[in-house]
Amino acid sequence: MFLTNQDILKFLEEGKIQIEPFDENALGPASYDLALSNRWWFFKKEVKAIDPSKTSWVEVMDEVVKEEIELKPGEMCLGITEEKITLSNDIVGRLEGRSRYARLGIAVHITSALIQPGVSNHQVLEIKNNSPFRIKLRKGMRISQVMFALARTPTDKPYKLVGKTAVNQ
Repeated sequence: MFLTNQDILKFLEEGKIQIEPFDENALGPASYDLALSNRWWFFKKEVKAIDPSKTSWVEVMDEVVKEEIELKPGEMCLGITEEKITLSNDIVGRLEGRSRYARLGIAVHITSALIQPGVSNHQVLEIKNNSPFRIKLRKGMRISQVMFALARTPTDKPYKLVGKTAVNQ
């Protein structure tokens, strides 16, 4: 069952969902819009091929801290949200793009849409420019959104304890 704005507000009040910082203007009918931070990761130019079974994204990407970046057609980068999301063990999140940006060719995740129950971290977005023109992205742009759902039973494996990246954020 997906949560509406009323459910989200109730769970925020109860502490089952935490969004830091929270802006009520970013709350939609059944989602919360997430803002980009000023941290971006781009592929290193010298990398020619990788073996994903042996290579971490950290090894092939460089972090750039800038208020604004530009993506060329077909280019991809990682971005991270301003908001830190913390979920109880019975709440699941799902990242989605926002239609106004998707219609311009911006994809915000390749396959990483799931926000695990028990998470407590900022969300990393795999941002790709699918348009034929350059696209500028800026800190504070709300290009993605998160939807929440109530799990039938709480997990006994909260992501903040078992997620390899989550434990370091």
